[in-house]
Amino acid sequence: MKTTSTILTVLLAQSASAFTSVGSSAKVTSLPAATSTADVTKSLNEESFKYETTVNSEQKFKVKAVDEAVLDPKKRVQVGRYNDREMSVSVPFLKRPTNLDGTHAGDVGFDPLGLSEKLDLYTMMEAETRHARLAMLAVVGWPLAELFGPNFMLHGPNHISPSVLNGFDPLSFITVAAIFGGFGYFEYKTSLRRVDDKRIGMKHKEDMANVWKYGVPGDYNFDPLNLYSMFGDTADGRKAMRELEIGHGRWAMVGITAFAAWEALTGHAIVENNMFFHPNALLPALAAAYTAFGFFYEVKNTDQYLLQVEKTSEGAVRMESIQKELDAASEEAAEISKEALKYLSIAADVTADTAKDLKEKYDTVTEDYTKSVMSQNYETK
Repeated sequence: MKTTSTILTVLLAQSASAFTSVGSSAKVTSLPAATSTADVTKSLNEESFKYETTVNSEQKFKVKAVDEAVLDPKKRVQVGRYNDREMSVSVPFLKRPTNLDGTHAGDVGFDPLGLSEKLDLYTMMEAETRHARLAMLAVVGWPLAELFGPNFMLHGPNHISPSVLNGFDPLSFITVAAIFGGFGYFEYKTSLRRVDDKRIGMKHKEDMANVWKYGVPGDYNFDPLNLYSMFGDTADGRKAMRELEIGHGRWAMVGITAFAAWEALTGHAIVENNMFFHPNALLPALAAAYTAFGFFYEVKNTDQYLLQVEKTSEGAVRMESIQKELDAASEEAAEISKEALKYLSIAADVTADTAKDLKEKYDTVTEDYTKSVMSQNYETK
């Protein structure tokens, strides 16, 4: 057993170089084969076994710096605003669509038919933006045409706007066909356009670098009034403006559809007997009530209930502030009323004394006049 232990110890000592690191050198002191276990232990304790390395202890490891622009929402659009949500924001009883994570402007997770996973997302966003812009023009132009347009350009005895559902007259058909022909030609010429070499396109390319390389759908490099930077010349500022545009555009698509359906069903113009298009007191009153309501309350949908009216934290602060101002005004009004009552009392006393003096003087004058007349009459007789 002693011989076996000695052999194993020697073998382990001689193979110690196997533990040296790559690029390092090691030196091991050899031991005689007949050396006992006690002698090996003694030698090791006496540092006869030495390990030397040529690794530079001052070697520094360089870590590539993270580009701060990647995580800065003012420089790039951040990916996955709704990644932590399992259910859709707009349809809370459905799961959030995989490709709709809130990255793009207007993305609220509405895709009950799953089109975002079957069709090209960029193409659908481009189509929606175009339709939204046309709808915003139409929802303004439709009622304006019925209010101020010549009757020969309108349709039927009720002078409604020409449309697919309302029908056309020959002249209005030619006009509408020419307009849509122009739109079609414009779409044909711009459907495969390149914009990443234009002023706004280059900004979009940098804004969307975390998302994809396609820039922003609906970019025509058109901003003559520089309104695109209204919320800031930053990535999140431009995204906020796109949110505003697509939100208004969606409501416009709903509105123009409602206009066409109403006129097709009733045969009457949308502006006829409509509070939105004729002067009246009801619309300003409703607008004021809506504004006042939003000043204090909000309508929320929860996982359990819909359309829950709750007072906002800002509304509570505003209401408390108004209450304090009313209390202060009431106290001030009470003080003013007290002072006014005091002065009124003084004025009443002065008025009463003055009236009393005037009455006494009047009585004296009347009595003197009566005596004077009576004495003259007696002297005459």
